[in-house]
Amino acid sequence: MEGMLLGPEMLGILFAVALLAGFIDSIAGGGGLLTVPALLAVGVPPAQALATNKLQSVGGSFSASLYFVRRGAVKLGEQKLTILLTFIGAMTGAIMVQHMRADVLRQILPLLVVGIGLYFLLTPRLGEEERAQRLTGLAFGLVAGGCVGFYDGFFGPGAGSFYALAYVTLSGFTLAKATAHAKVLNFTSNAGGLLLFILGGKVIWGIGLVMLVGQVLGARLGAHMVLTRGQKLIRPMIVLVSLVMSGKLLYDNHGPEIQHWLALHLT
Repeated sequence: MEGMLLGPEMLGILFAVALLAGFIDSIAGGGGLLTVPALLAVGVPPAQALATNKLQSVGGSFSASLYFVRRGAVKLGEQKLTILLTFIGAMTGAIMVQHMRADVLRQILPLLVVGIGLYFLLTPRLGEEERAQRLTGLAFGLVAGGCVGFYDGFFGPGAGSFYALAYVTLSGFTLAKATAHAKVLNFTSNAGGLLLFILGGKVIWGIGLVMLVGQVLGARLGAHMVLTRGQKLIRPMIVLVSLVMSGKLLYDNHGPEIQHWLALHLT
């Protein structure tokens, strides 16, 4: 399976999907909503699809992170502890998910994600101005880095929004600044998960590298939009992505029940 080959047309489609996903992901997260189904649709088995998706998402999150660091939006020296705890949390989560059932988390996750979307929707001034920090140092690193990093390694959807929310509510950052910092942590947890997938031999490198190029280009454009458009772009994107992600997760968990309910009420 590592040597799975696709024609140039399919690779071109995957490249375009990754380009769009990288753009969305660098602004609001949730790019995996596009890339994972695309990989499954072209015949990549689930385990390899997740591993290959992690490879291309690392490219996008690195591209956006590098842009934010070079522009001075993120000072890595101030985030060293949080980055370290994020990496440890992500690695721990990726190991734990191989030995535990994620069913309970899968059931409650749509509620958490839609909660984030509603929170941003109902608090329009959230993240407009910097505010006093509520947590700093080790305490913040454990919550925003360790806990969210563990979640990203264990399950993953919506992690970028969780990181951004932590920076806004706990560090008092503006939404644009929080999004920039969130992308650095997202890259860290992605890298931790990818390392385990590589060790497990699950990555399809040919497909993953093509999509990685698309992700890098899309993420670079999205990162530029974050710093130039800021609050006006990020808030609606987070709300929209959160609602779409929640709907998809609910359908994944309860598809037959939803179809049955619709059949009863629409016929």
